[in-house]
Amino acid sequence: MAVVSELLSQLSETLFDVLPIAVIIFGFQFLVIRKRIKNLKKVLIGLFYVLIGITFFLLGLEQALFPVGRMMAAQLTDPVFLEAVRITTGALHWSDYYWIYIFAFAIGASTTIAEPALIAVAIKANEVSGGTISVWGLRIAVAIGAAVGISLGVYRIVIGAPIHYFIIAGYVIVVIQTFFAPRAIVPLAYDSGGVTTSTVTVPLVAALGLGLAETVPGRSPLIDGFGLIAFVCLFPIISVMAYAQISEFRAHREEKRRKKTGV
Repeated sequence: MAVVSELLSQLSETLFDVLPIAVIIFGFQFLVIRKRIKNLKKVLIGLFYVLIGITFFLLGLEQALFPVGRMMAAQLTDPVFLEAVRITTGALHWSDYYWIYIFAFAIGASTTIAEPALIAVAIKANEVSGGTISVWGLRIAVAIGAAVGISLGVYRIVIGAPIHYFIIAGYVIVVIQTFFAPRAIVPLAYDSGGVTTSTVTVPLVAALGLGLAETVPGRSPLIDGFGLIAFVCLFPIISVMAYAQISEFRAHREEKRRKKTGV
């Protein structure tokens, strides 16, 4: 009964969230454009599916992903676990948390690879570029950036360093890369920072950050926990532009080799 009650409550909340979107769309269609909606029945069925899907997704976040992220952070930073992996006695050193760094990297890469928004962007980028931008190449580049960003963000939480130092340094790198990266990849790289912070990645990353901030003494869940998402937005931009720069460098080197060999 408790699950049914939570489901109905989430369904009503989702309905009120989706309702303004439907009102705006149908309002513009009937009052501004003044045309009937083609396949109205399919559109209404689609909206119903969206409503049900979002409801179950949000309920799943509360019931599974958020608790799992916090649980993993708590377990990996538990003093009993840290002693079990033969850490030195006394005050903990940042290197003693190496399992949390490995977990952060793995979960960052896997969730980004599975991100539906990234898959959609990669497919469209491949179509628009005529196959120049590889679907898997882009997805892996973004995943590596997200994984490195989350690992670095977790390291920052452990050592307690100010977040703005990392973010400022990261965007300095982004600005420098923007001047040297291929023009065609820059907008896609900036967009990659947005598509990673979507339905699959954010819940786990937020839960991991909040759980870690709650278990490491002296950390703020508001600043340190949610600050982890900023790293997920930033580092894919760097990795995608780096991927394009490496690809361009290899292409130029191959072209020079062909000119020298005459092949």
